[in-house]
Amino acid sequence: MFNKLTYTRRRSALVAGMKARGASGLVLFVGNVDAPAQYRDNCYKYRQDSNWIYFFGIDEPRFAATIDLDNGDETVYADDFTIDDIIWMGPTPSVASQAAEVGVEHTAAYSALDEVVAKAKAQGRSIHFLPASRYYQAMKLASLTGLAPEDTFSKGKTGCPAASLPMVESVIALRLIKEEQEIALIDEACTLGQKMHSIARDNIRLGIKEQEIVGAMEGFAIAKGWGVSFATILTQHGEIFHCHSHDALVEDGRLMVIDAGLESNDHYASDFTRTYPTGGKYTSKQRDIYQIVYECNELAFELSRPGTSYRDVHLAMARKMLEGLKSLELVRGDVDEMLAQGVAGLFMPHGLGHNMGIDVHDMEDLGENLVGYGSGQSRSSQLGLGSLRMARILEPGHVITDEPGIYFIPALIESWKVSGQGKDFINYDKLKTYYDFGGIRLEDDVLITPDGARRLGANRLPIAPDDVEAAMAK
Repeated sequence: MFNKLTYTRRRSALVAGMKARGASGLVLFVGNVDAPAQYRDNCYKYRQDSNWIYFFGIDEPRFAATIDLDNGDETVYADDFTIDDIIWMGPTPSVASQAAEVGVEHTAAYSALDEVVAKAKAQGRSIHFLPASRYYQAMKLASLTGLAPEDTFSKGKTGCPAASLPMVESVIALRLIKEEQEIALIDEACTLGQKMHSIARDNIRLGIKEQEIVGAMEGFAIAKGWGVSFATILTQHGEIFHCHSHDALVEDGRLMVIDAGLESNDHYASDFTRTYPTGGKYTSKQRDIYQIVYECNELAFELSRPGTSYRDVHLAMARKMLEGLKSLELVRGDVDEMLAQGVAGLFMPHGLGHNMGIDVHDMEDLGENLVGYGSGQSRSSQLGLGSLRMARILEPGHVITDEPGIYFIPALIESWKVSGQGKDFINYDKLKTYYDFGGIRLEDDVLITPDGARRLGANRLPIAPDDVEAAMAK
């Protein structure tokens, strides 16, 4: 937790932001509760709601809060432990003392929340809430507002129509720009994430089961932090973006993509990706593609600075990629025409990066378009560019990922070939020889600074091909 002034300042800024957007009424926060895995006393590992963490900091289940926009009153709702709770869980500070630590004077029983919201509704006052991120939140919000539970979630990339737009926009404006104390914690999470990745790299051995590598790296994440910041991707099928199966044996001559992050005990995330030759040396074919991705990663970092849109950085990176693929005769023709027609999407169907902070994909539960796109920006319909999660004009304090990749996805290539898409630019015959290649992705976490950018974490993971091979040789 930060100090009391941090939370009171954040809530004051939220109120000011909402009022500036014409809002009045009651602001509602619902924290997370324990979620049973099989039965009530056997729960999944607890994780507090990220917006609750940001504004209230109390890392305990079954808390809620209201802020009255009209008179400034703040109330935390929760129940003190009973003697039965204490027998099983031990003594816990009172609700009042926990609320006081984050600058809230007034507390009430958790059940009182229903009455307070009902009274506000009866008076015709607006009830402001954020989209639900968990099913308990959805059910609680539904019971308080009269909405159907499914209507409290974001509808894909567009957000939640029933949620408060002034509240969503105000939260995004605050959380997008990281405070210095947040940056320090993200740096720490990234340093730990880099160590976790180093453990994974050092455990790549022919014949070992992928699961053993995952176990070694995730063991470190639990020993040094809260755990992983998302489900670990470790696979010799890099063409599958979210491959969470780890039952294969490490084979010689393959490429292993490791996309993984560590969440610190303070609940800040890291997110790195490296692609390793399983036998310690890239083949000439692998090195050719790897070099292109590496140069794209470097270019994106060089271009990331205040005043530049990350959409433009994505497009510059895509142009660099097409130039590299053209040098290998995998594509042909005018690069600018290829870029305009979205040919890069065949090889990189995802965007260059996303926001990162308390969430590894920061605030995307609020609506990806609202978080990642600024005024006057709209999402492209092209494959690849259309998947860009962060397109905004970059500002100091933004924390983003830089993660270009090149993938050879046979089903996608065949579908383009059958439809005739890109036929004037794509060498489909040569692409057939890459159907067993897999994919390559290289990802760093980046802070935008007043005069440019810097990579987060104390020790950047080896990324140049020679440096990767040298690290694996050790």
